[in-house]
Amino acid sequence: MLDKTFDPKTAEPRLYQAWEASGGFAPTDDPNAEPFSIVIPPPNVTGSLHIGHALNNTLQDVLIRFERMRGKAALWLPGTDHAGIATQMVVERQLAQAGNQSRRDMGRDDFVAKVWEWKAQSGGTIVNQLRRLGASCDWSRERFTLDEGLSAAVRKVFVQLHKEKLIYRDKRLVNWDPHFQTAISDLEVEAREVDGHYWHFAYPLEDGSGEIVVATTRPETMLGDTAVAVHPDDERYKAVVGKAVRLPIVNRPIPIIADEYPDPEKGSGAVKITPAHDFNDFAVGKRHSLPMINIFDDFARINDNAPPEYRGLDRFEARKKVIAAFEELGLLREIEKTRHTVPHGDRSGVVVEPYLTDQWYVAADVLAKPAIKAVEEGDTVFVPKNWEKTYFEWMRNIQPWCVSRQLWWGHRIPAWYGPSLDPEAKDKHTAKVFVAETAEEALDEARRFYGPDVAVEVDDNFPGWEKVNGVFSKVRLKQDEDVLDTWFSSGLWPFSTMGWPEKTSDLARFYPTHTLITGFDIIFFWVARMMMQGLHFTGEVPFKRVFINALVRDASGAKMSKSKGNVLDPLELVDEFGADALRFTLTAMSGQARDIKLSRQRIEGYRNFGTKLWNASRFCQVNGCARAEGFDPAAVKAPLNRWIVGETQRTAAAVTAALDGCGFDETANGLYRFIWNQFCDWYVELAKPLLTGADEAAKAETQATAAWVLDVILKLLHPVMPFITEELWQQTADLGAARAERQLMTARWPDLPASLVDAAADAEIGLIIDTITEGRSVRQGLNVPLSAQPPLLVIEARPEQRAVLGASAALVARLLRVSGVEFVEAAPAGSIPFVVDGATLALPVAEFIDIAAERARLTKEVASLAGEIEKTAKKLGNADFIARAPEEVVEENRERLADAQAAKAKLEAALARLQTV
Repeated sequence: MLDKTFDPKTAEPRLYQAWEASGGFAPTDDPNAEPFSIVIPPPNVTGSLHIGHALNNTLQDVLIRFERMRGKAALWLPGTDHAGIATQMVVERQLAQAGNQSRRDMGRDDFVAKVWEWKAQSGGTIVNQLRRLGASCDWSRERFTLDEGLSAAVRKVFVQLHKEKLIYRDKRLVNWDPHFQTAISDLEVEAREVDGHYWHFAYPLEDGSGEIVVATTRPETMLGDTAVAVHPDDERYKAVVGKAVRLPIVNRPIPIIADEYPDPEKGSGAVKITPAHDFNDFAVGKRHSLPMINIFDDFARINDNAPPEYRGLDRFEARKKVIAAFEELGLLREIEKTRHTVPHGDRSGVVVEPYLTDQWYVAADVLAKPAIKAVEEGDTVFVPKNWEKTYFEWMRNIQPWCVSRQLWWGHRIPAWYGPSLDPEAKDKHTAKVFVAETAEEALDEARRFYGPDVAVEVDDNFPGWEKVNGVFSKVRLKQDEDVLDTWFSSGLWPFSTMGWPEKTSDLARFYPTHTLITGFDIIFFWVARMMMQGLHFTGEVPFKRVFINALVRDASGAKMSKSKGNVLDPLELVDEFGADALRFTLTAMSGQARDIKLSRQRIEGYRNFGTKLWNASRFCQVNGCARAEGFDPAAVKAPLNRWIVGETQRTAAAVTAALDGCGFDETANGLYRFIWNQFCDWYVELAKPLLTGADEAAKAETQATAAWVLDVILKLLHPVMPFITEELWQQTADLGAARAERQLMTARWPDLPASLVDAAADAEIGLIIDTITEGRSVRQGLNVPLSAQPPLLVIEARPEQRAVLGASAALVARLLRVSGVEFVEAAPAGSIPFVVDGATLALPVAEFIDIAAERARLTKEVASLAGEIEKTAKKLGNADFIARAPEEVVEENRERLADAQAAKAKLEAALARLQTV
């Protein structure tokens, strides 16, 4: 017999261990099974499970369990990302805390060894947390973006792209983090609103004929100005275009140029151009061939390109000094307060600088063309489809992709530098580059380049050459110190994890993958790059479908953040409510194109759903329900059993269709309605007379039907709530004699014929259910006491309806709390009529309620709600409120309006009924 309650704390680890030990997470080796594969968006090896991971991985697990049960060779391939900057930061912080030691004190090799040591000890945290969530990944295939196989794939891709001239070195602007002294991606830049100033500086014209005023929020960058730009149609400046101003402090003449970038309506209409320190200015500088003067070093201190008195100053100290100098020169015209957006490193927290530096770039515009075409032609589809627009906008305006990072942890760039044979070459010690997959291959290339008489070796510490009698005798190569952007290696994830470039059986069987489930924020950073690289190196799209999951917010709709104190820890929620309750909540609320408002109350409610199913299973056990050998659901005779069999078929078909289309919320909500309402409430209640009656044949049929339905329920619900369903499957084996499947996880998915639906049974049981439901609604709406037992009056009904209501009179009386069912020609005064499927019924309630008082109460409540509706609607109709109020406040008001309108409609219906009395 089942315990009274399900205990997730003891059951979940036991069940998961049994699943994993059984080998059931691996795809079937049946060669005839259709492949279905998903690769996990690899979480950072530094990470721990957050609520976004919980949502994303729950949906993946729902899909993979569904397809596994459908008999497909279902592979969910797991792994983690080395997360260059995040991991390096963790270990550097540990070193600092342990003894004020830096990575530079240790040296590269020792530091990288230390990171690997940390990874071995702590890097598996999130993987084990995914197990707690119930993730049924094939852990035997787990990969890491820095493992040897993936590293070899990364080197091959880099070398091939370089040979194809799709990877190259260039001097361009990057997002520079002065704390970590590295370029970072746009995704690692956090835009923060801060209080600041516009400083209005006057630049005197070189010919002494006047001045031009420019405004800036970054005064220190003026040390690198190389032009002043005005709009070509701005009449105020047409006479000075082509002239020059004398750049104050630096005392350098810079031209006045005409460009469409300045806005004549903004400020003075003139802007200072600093191509080395502003992305817009860089574009202007390119158009006009302006010098690009970098005034910062790697730490954002002023370098030697500025006047001597500024060199070595921190950028913000230099700012103060520049402002003071302009004031002293009499050229500070105005200081204007402003609130503006300033980019910060999301991990370092420091202000990011646009910084001109030599980096490695991928010609993303070339790779993007096939990736755009693949989505245009439907080879890969986005769900919801509207995200295709976002994808196209990014891809059609793509810029060169900076793939080098000034870090030590990561895939070191496979490029070695040697000296140029040209003595006049710039950077002559490292002017020649050899790009190869290994150092040995680079040395071979270098030997061919320098000739047989020159010894070549790799020496990172002493690159350059030795000469004997003016002739090269030895050349030392130095490997590029940078590593690759993490997105470069994760962009290869769908095929590198399956063994590419080797022609493995996994690659042949499971690539392209079927579905990618991920967040909208990395469509460009990850999805697009997988598309570009997958197509370029395999000739096929990496996945056929991309499902973009929602964002999880708090109960009021606010974005979760530690600073707000509104973060919900999924592991704490699993401890409190069990993994199934959290999984069901996330699945049920994951409707396409809408965010999830998560609260403990929601999760608690879905835990109660699990309890409801548990109790219904215990009811079946207590009442001797057992699946009979050779049970045929199509052969049941009792209308109630025919009805539940038909509803089971409808639900199975609807859930299958929903999961096929990534309708996760439709799946969960459909299961909820069927299990809670139709099975646990109506079927169990309506079956009690059959289970306790004298008709042994009807009793046996109902016992077998209930056991069969419960089996189907457990199968349909398993992908969403795997733990409680597996436990019920194991613990209620007596309900299903001759079960072929030992584990529910690998049981066969229900495929039920539409012929199981019985229209006559639907009409009969539907009439009973609707009569009880509408009758309860009348009683509740008019505050009829529970103790009151008026008769249910049948006034007008079709003959078959009269037969049903007559035959089920005792059942209706018990569930509706009426004295009985009476067939009358007309209802007496004080009766409340209602209509069910064309039949007119009534409840005579005048003797149980004060009708006048009820009218007054309902009228008052309707008026109160009308006032609330008017007030809220007015607020939502105010454009200023919509523009200024936080998103969660606006959404809260919309929900309040909808709730009030629904409540008002319900009360008005009850009031309308009273008008007939």
